[in-house]
Amino acid sequence: MIVIPEDEIQYTFSHSSGPGGQNVNKTNTKVMISWNVQKSNVLSEDEKERIIEVFNKVVLQVTSQETRSQQENLKRAIKRLHEMVEDALLESPERLPTNPTYESKIRRIVVKKHRSVIKSYRRKPSLDSDDE
Repeated sequence: MIVIPEDEIQYTFSHSSGPGGQNVNKTNTKVMISWNVQKSNVLSEDEKERIIEVFNKVVLQVTSQETRSQQENLKRAIKRLHEMVEDALLESPERLPTNPTYESKIRRIVVKKHRSVIKSYRRKPSLDSDDE
């Protein structure tokens, strides 16, 4: 687990549109945090490249305005930033190619034939039919 040092995170507080009633107009409870991935001392170069590739950004920004408390919003924003970084660094296992099963091939053909019948009912009847 990677712990981002507090001195690498910039905080900005502003008026929130979240809960708080009329108090929202007076207090700065919305938190926006920014973290420059490129300047971080915690990550290796490979990890930095991976995070920048996943998010397509050098500076990650997270906002939180769910609660009335500035400190609670700050905790939530930092937690969300940590989760984003952890998810970006998780490498999914490489998929091994497989062949379709016999059952799936049969199912595909049955569905195609059924769709063909449905579409055939939409066609105009031909004039040279033997039904007369």
